[in-house]
Order: sequence, then structure tokens, then C-alpha cells
Amino acid sequence: MSTDTRFHHDRVDLADLVAIADHEPVRRRAAGQAVGGAVILVLAGFVVAILVTNPGFDWPTVGRYLFDVSVLRGIAVTLELTIAAMSVGIVCGVVLAVLRQSGGPIPRSAATLYIWFFRGTPVLVQVLFWGFAASLFPRIGLGIPGGEFLVSWDTNEVIPIFAAAVLGLGFNEAAYVAEIVRGGLLSVPAGQSEAADALGLGRLATLRFVVLPQAMRAIIPPIGNQFISMLKMTSVVLVIGVGDLLESVTQIYSRNYRQIPLLIVASIWYLVMTTLLTLVQARLEKRFGRSLSRVGGTR
Repeated sequence: MSTDTRFHHDRVDLADLVAIADHEPVRRRAAGQAVGGAVILVLAGFVVAILVTNPGFDWPTVGRYLFDVSVLRGIAVTLELTIAAMSVGIVCGVVLAVLRQSGGPIPRSAATLYIWFFRGTPVLVQVLFWGFAASLFPRIGLGIPGGEFLVSWDTNEVIPIFAAAVLGLGFNEAAYVAEIVRGGLLSVPAGQSEAADALGLGRLATLRFVVLPQAMRAIIPPIGNQFISMLKMTSVVLVIGVGDLLESVTQIYSRNYRQIPLLIVASIWYLVMTTLLTLVQARLEKRFGRSLSRVGGTR
């Protein structure tokens, strides 16, 4: 056998060894995936068996109350609370974020103090505070501090429990939205503001037409997450008697003592609502991403 032939055979053998070595990790990964899939299927089977055979879940009761009028009314209140509280949170949060970015030390310090306080205290405490505000201020109005009111109103009439829930949730949410918006504003290159300033745009016009549209790509995903979290967080208003979804099922199982089935009803509806909000969030992210891509392509 010539030297060239022997070299050729050696090279083929080496190539075969490399191919075998490349296929071994693939086979191991496939085997690991098959074992993992089998374990997941077995666990899923156990879960399904428990859900079907355990009488404590009481699925007939779940079906009976899934579309109950009081439950549907609670869903409507939950959605109203979510939208109202997030509206308060977004508006106040944007203002706080702008104040934190301002050059003045007093506005910046005030915004920082607000965020520190509302992020540092539990939302449940804040909701309770607004719910029991009348015990601290029985009447609110206009007048001389420490003296008589010139005009006053009963606090419970000015701040009913629904408004108290919105204020408690919304002011708490504003602290988190402020940090989200501030992060989005910082993601926009400083050159954009400088270019707008060179074109003669004022600070508000620059913020509205240049900075905020570009920051939305970084703001929308976490705001969407906060919206979904707010939907579930509204359940804390149970403590002040607002008739949301959880309050509705609580009222039902306080009469029939079917706690687990009614809590399953609430969980199903929370899952439905959060799933719909997730789909809306995905569409918004795609829309803002596409619009910004078009803007970037036309430069």
C-alpha cells in the first residue's frame, strides 16, 4: 500500500471518528429528552387523576357557579378596578418619572421620597389606610389649618370604598410605573434629545414627540406585566368590602361552605382574564416594535 493510499485511509478513519463523536451528544440529548418527557407525562397523569377522582374539588359545584350572576358581577368590578387603578398609576407614574429626571433638586427629591414610601409599604396597608381614612379625617374641606372648615364634606361620601380601593392600588402602582418609565426614558440615547433641542423643540415637545415614542418599546412589556399583576392584586380589596371577584365567591362559600370549588371558580376566571391580557400585551409589543422598525428604516 502506497503512502498516499495509507494517508487517505487514515484521513477517512479520522473523519468517521469525528462524525461518531458528534452524534454521541445528540443521542444522549434525545435519550434525556425522552426520559424527561416520560416523567412529565407520568406526573401529568397523576395530576389529572387527582383532579378527577378527588371529590373535594366538587366539579359539579364549580360548573354551577362558574357563570353565576354574582360571580359575573364580581368580574366586572375586578376589571373596573384594574382599569381605574392602572390609569391612576400610569398617569402619576409618568409624572413621577419626569420629576425624577428633572434638574431641580426639590421635585427630584419629592418624587424619590414618594417612590421610596409607596414601594416600601405593603399595598394591603395602603388599601386599608384609604378604606379607613374617615377614622383619621372624619370630614375634609377648605378652611384654616387647625381651625373651623369653611366648606366641608363627609369623608366617607367623598371617598367611598370603591374610590378608596382605586386610590390605594393606583398610588401604589404609580411608584412602580415611575421606575419603569424612567428606565424607558434612560434607554433613549441622549443624542435624540440634543438633536430635538437643536431643532428648537422645547422640553415638553421633545419628551412627547421624540423621547416617549422611542421609550415605549422598553416601557410596554413591563407595563403589560404590571397590568396583569394589578388584575390579580385587586383581590386585596376584599379587606375593605369591595365586591370584586374574590369577594363574590367569598360571599357564596360563606353560605354554602364550598370553599374549594368556589376558589376554583375564581381561579378559572383569573386565568381567563390574564390570558386575554397577555394576548393584548403581545399584540401591543408587536405593533410598537413594527412601528419603530419602520422609523428606523426610513432614517
